[in-house]
Amino acid sequence: MATTAAEGGRRRRGPGMTEVARAAGVSQKTVSRVVNGEPHVSPEVRDRVLRVIRELDYRPNNAARALLLGRYRRIGVVSLGTALYGPSALLSALERAMQRAGYSFALAGTLEGERSEMGVPPDEVWGRVSVAVEALLEQGVDGIVLSEPIDEGTPLRLSADVPVVSLGEGVELTEGVGAVVGADGVAAARMATEHLLALGHRTVWHLPGPQDWFAARDRLRGWREALAAAGAPEPPLPTAGDWTPASGHAAGRQLAQLSDVTAVFAANDDMAIGALRAFAEAGLSVPGDVSVVGYDDIPAAPYLSPPLTTVRQDFTAVADHAVDTLIAMIEGTSRPDRHAALAVELAVRSSTAPRP
Repeated sequence: MATTAAEGGRRRRGPGMTEVARAAGVSQKTVSRVVNGEPHVSPEVRDRVLRVIRELDYRPNNAARALLLGRYRRIGVVSLGTALYGPSALLSALERAMQRAGYSFALAGTLEGERSEMGVPPDEVWGRVSVAVEALLEQGVDGIVLSEPIDEGTPLRLSADVPVVSLGEGVELTEGVGAVVGADGVAAARMATEHLLALGHRTVWHLPGPQDWFAARDRLRGWREALAAAGAPEPPLPTAGDWTPASGHAAGRQLAQLSDVTAVFAANDDMAIGALRAFAEAGLSVPGDVSVVGYDDIPAAPYLSPPLTTVRQDFTAVADHAVDTLIAMIEGTSRPDRHAALAVELAVRSSTAPRP
């Protein structure tokens, strides 16, 4: 029989904290401590309460809890709207880290491409980031993670009344309520370039990413630093790519016409894949004629032909550190470093070899 709107309106509300406490044989205060992740609850009691919560499908009233505790147990994320592997993987890692910490996840996106080529002034683009921040604050969040890797020419100045962690540069944060966390892209690019130089290559060519991305500029800087430290000549750059295999293919075709190219460091794995195709089309073998290193260690990297040597980014570690730092500021448990750069590692596979 169909349920009428009136009957639907008379449906019994979900179980409350009183029912959970009664079924678990504990006080409402104990249930509250378990729900909010507070200490002073034995493991046996915590497990019993959590089991009852699952059995009764209890959902805490976040609005009421926010009034009582002054916190929502929710973290907002401002992220670039893109299907690129790096930002997408980082976003997923952030959501998992927040769930493990007992915080819910709220997302506000800014669209990729809303930049100067579309006639949008930098201050207006940053204005959209500020609008996204305001939207999260209106929803009710305890802190915000900024994952906005684009340089729009002017710093973003934020005066949010909650703690903020940025996963990139170009953001001016209020002293005491902000921090910057991320992988050390400069050191990672040095590592990739030094690996190729150590194999005996006279120099290393670079396929740069879009230079309005802080990540691409860090990788370009690290490449240059490694060459300078080794006294190796710095070759001219091909046309900067846009992170896609197509742009890597175009740059690879430029390099394939040069007789002295024996080692290439691409700004990301997708561009490296495009370069591999360009070298194959030109009759060059990898690594027999040209060694290639990528960046990111996408899931397909070990299964390419040849398997790709690449810089492995630990997005889970970055997300965990960012969330831990933000929660420490939210809960006032410690004063984190305002700038933290996490180490990366090189996954050496079959796309690199000694200079022919």
